[in-house]
Amino acid sequence: MKKRVGSALLLVPLTIFIFLGGMPLLLMAFVIGAMAMAEFADGFAKIGVKTYKAVGWACLALLYIIYAHMIRTGLPVADYQHYMLFWVFVVVAAGLLLMLFTKDQNISNGPVTMLSVLYIGFFSSHVVLIDHLEQGAILVWLALLTAFGTDIFAYLIGIRFGKRKLCPALSPKKTVEGALGGLAGSILLCTIFGWVILPELILHCALIGLIGSIFAQMGDLVASAFKRKMGIKDYGNLIPGHGGILDRFDSILFTLPVVYYYTTLIIYNYS
Repeated sequence: MKKRVGSALLLVPLTIFIFLGGMPLLLMAFVIGAMAMAEFADGFAKIGVKTYKAVGWACLALLYIIYAHMIRTGLPVADYQHYMLFWVFVVVAAGLLLMLFTKDQNISNGPVTMLSVLYIGFFSSHVVLIDHLEQGAILVWLALLTAFGTDIFAYLIGIRFGKRKLCPALSPKKTVEGALGGLAGSILLCTIFGWVILPELILHCALIGLIGSIFAQMGDLVASAFKRKMGIKDYGNLIPGHGGILDRFDSILFTLPVVYYYTTLIIYNYS
């Protein structure tokens, strides 16, 4: 428990970048995304799958160059849809073309490189897209509250009341009771957040707490599934008590897109 508290304190400086938003947040997101991609690549290397880090980082850099230009101009994300589609084409094409240069003819190398960019780089980059929205700085906190609230409540309830295993093949310590506790905790925290900060969107905040918690736990299980295949316990040891960057942010990878798309597709269209 002390390690977890210490790890949380280590993450406090990151909140400064969230408060600043804009370019500082973009730079922080890029660095964290690149580090997480490196951990992902190192995990696959343990089972003989080579991820081309330089190619992945180049694709990630291209994405953030597009975002930087968007922030600089102040134009909405919709005006950059063609650039985004071009970026997706580049990533997929690069992943496929890498198979042509794989000496050991391991067909997995290219697609796994592509997967690291899309799963980690693109998913995590949604923090920049959220920040670019109206009231985006507030919504970033909502996304983090959903992920961390789920994690904390699932941990506390699971330890105290957990009996039935949720998914023993992937994560033996996770329980059904813990998962439900995480869900309830996320809804509670997001509802309180909405009541205090966004009273006009309190129902939407509660729904984001519900949907976001479900996806946060799915993200956690997806990361566990990858680790199980890689034969590792943690992606790294950078954060005491949590492992690597990816171990700490696996659930956030899924909650950030949930908040962004819920806001743009539901709140903006029906509020």
